[in-house]
Amino acid sequence: MPESGFWPALLLTAFAGLSTGAGSLIAFFSKQTNMRFLSWATGFSGGVMLYVSFVEILPKAVESIDAAHSLNGAEWMATASFFAGIALTFIIDQLIPHADNPHESRSEEELACVGDLCPIPAEDERPTAHLERTGIFTALAVGIHNFPEGMVTFLAALADPALGVSIALAVALHNIPEGISVSVPIYYATGNRRRALLWSLLSGLAEPVGALLGYVVLRRFITPALMGVLFGSVAGVMIYISLDELLPTSRTYGRGHDSLYGLMGGMAVMALSLLLF
Repeated sequence: MPESGFWPALLLTAFAGLSTGAGSLIAFFSKQTNMRFLSWATGFSGGVMLYVSFVEILPKAVESIDAAHSLNGAEWMATASFFAGIALTFIIDQLIPHADNPHESRSEEELACVGDLCPIPAEDERPTAHLERTGIFTALAVGIHNFPEGMVTFLAALADPALGVSIALAVALHNIPEGISVSVPIYYATGNRRRALLWSLLSGLAEPVGALLGYVVLRRFITPALMGVLFGSVAGVMIYISLDELLPTSRTYGRGHDSLYGLMGGMAVMALSLLLF
């Protein structure tokens, strides 16, 4: 029988993952992809992740480990798990080809050229095989990255529902441009919005699937020390995603200080939510 809070945590994880579909819908049904919105959203998500990782998740890691170890040992273990999370995400990034890596920012033309202002070419003029393969490989790459992100959201929501909501929002915002990067080449190659949306959603399903697999495997072994190690790793994953993907992407798509406004807004909202709840 799942423990209390299991279903809300799983629903939050699914919401975060399936927001890849929101990226497809934004691209398909807007006259032009709003690049400044993407800049603000990714900057906001980065601000939330950076703030919550250093202010909330790492201290929780030390606190949980300290339940079974001395404070000095807890700090060392939490720090080691933090850098282990960074190393894991780095290794995953290195295993995925550069062109298919969702952590590489796309050009404005790649993201915007799917709406009414840039209609798809005639069927006999489309480089169908290459573009569709690019979209599918990108979907697989997003799915691989979303496994640890699913664990991030699920574990946080299971331990602290208010914290889980904040992290789910941050992950959802950062999944929007990833959904666009999956659906654009498939739509451009096939002219089929439903197929492009389906692949985008499937890539996002990796988050709840990853959460479920992690829960099934780890639930029998969960101790305060293990939860602390997991929280430290989660913080490392989120810091890596923020610095390697979200902030560079935000700078790419924004103008002026758009990226900074999003970053500071995310930090402020996260700080207020922690103070109020």
